[in-house]
Amino acid sequence: MADERSPKPEAPDRIPPGQRFVQGWPVSHYGPVPRFRPERWNLRVFGATASGDTHEWAFDDLADLPRTTVVADLHCASGPTSTGHEWYGIPATTVLELVPPAPGVTHVMAWAEYGYSANLRLADFTSPHTLMATHHNGEPLTAEHGFPLRLVVPHLFGYKGPKWLRGIEYMTADRRGFWEERGYHNLADPWKTQRYSYQEEPGAGPQQSGQ
Repeated sequence: MADERSPKPEAPDRIPPGQRFVQGWPVSHYGPVPRFRPERWNLRVFGATASGDTHEWAFDDLADLPRTTVVADLHCASGPTSTGHEWYGIPATTVLELVPPAPGVTHVMAWAEYGYSANLRLADFTSPHTLMATHHNGEPLTAEHGFPLRLVVPHLFGYKGPKWLRGIEYMTADRRGFWEERGYHNLADPWKTQRYSYQEEPGAGPQQSGQ
């Protein structure tokens, strides 16, 4: 007999429109898995910082930053949704507290290995559920899933949360990231089926020059 205390993953309030439930945690990324070199690794915060300076953390410095746990589902824009992921890592708000943005910052660009990028509204980055994950379900992230650091933005499609995170750029105007430049929606809310750029309403994307 099924345990009625456990949520049914197929329930309409758990799976966004057009998504399908999948078991496990499928590996999905563009390009090869990068080799981790701890002596060369750092996390940079740059762009429109309040001080005008760039801040860097070495890999060992991450141990001194606060941690939190978030349990959330993961939605891929290609259709799969997997549920009940337990993420452990550094709250994204910690970045803004330690390296404040300049007045007028409205967006961030999350940068990863090989130049991969994903743009986010500042409100999405500062969500209490957004974090830079180091662990998944109690274990360190594997290389295939983003070790040593993966941005997790559970309320948006997965392409807004880059694996192998290396930088946060503060921006005073929006611009598209890697997949957003290649036809994916600039906002990426799975509950609004915001998959592709042709679905964007006015104001959902960066202001075009000359407008």
